[in-house]
Amino acid sequence: MKLTLGFSPCPNDTFIFDALVNQKIDTGDLEFEVMLEDVQTLNQWAKEGKLDISKISYGVTPKITDSYVVLNSGGALGKGVGPLLISKNDVQGTKDEYSWQEIQDVVNASTIAVPGEDTTAHFLFSQAFPQATQKVFKRFDEIEAFVSCGEGLGVIIHENRFTYQEKGLHKIIDLGDYWEQTTGNPIPLGGIVMKRSFDAALIQRVDALIHESLQYAFAHYPAVTEYVRCHAQEMSEDVMRQHINLYVNNYSLNLGDAGKAAVLQMMETLGGKPYPPQTVFAQQ
Repeated sequence: MKLTLGFSPCPNDTFIFDALVNQKIDTGDLEFEVMLEDVQTLNQWAKEGKLDISKISYGVTPKITDSYVVLNSGGALGKGVGPLLISKNDVQGTKDEYSWQEIQDVVNASTIAVPGEDTTAHFLFSQAFPQATQKVFKRFDEIEAFVSCGEGLGVIIHENRFTYQEKGLHKIIDLGDYWEQTTGNPIPLGGIVMKRSFDAALIQRVDALIHESLQYAFAHYPAVTEYVRCHAQEMSEDVMRQHINLYVNNYSLNLGDAGKAAVLQMMETLGGKPYPPQTVFAQQ
């Protein structure tokens, strides 16, 4: 049986899925047709029901829960892993130079590049800066250039978190801080979903295979495989490992109760209604 599978070319995703898609573990009669895309494209495809299994931003989950179920393995959650709001010039200066209100005023008056309307990054930015309306949506890998050219501020994710300072850019705030301080929950960045139309046993089997694929990756880490390297050509291996270390953790192996609570709280904030866990997450 062949299943379509979408995830990003970023090191955390290729690290997780390498063993699964390259037959390093036994997948039995299951084959995976892989499509590598940026997360906002994957979010849009999920709304269209294009792929059988896909990485998505948790920010899009309220729009796709009728069609997809959230798997327990393969996601990205954590503390201290939030998207960063950056600027060309040092807006914040020394720690106590500007008040929070002054920072709000600067951001509200600026144009801000955000990596996709349905991304968790957009959700977290909107939580911290609800009055900021001058937003433009761009691919995540276009935002550093937008900021460097002086076109406005930018919300960065993925490997840009490790490279912006090399380009003379400055952090205004880690957008995850607001979420962590107000909820106490880890930040739910992105997860893996599978179409509800599949048999529950198949969904559980795929979930278990992703878990096994990640266990295989951890067992061979810190080696960086050719699959990870070939999709991260502009990164040094050190940056690849920083990326993996930040975004891949125990929540990636299994959401657990704390991870599920964080996802549900985000969904309820976005959707304006409660979501019973049994209607959102795959059975284990």
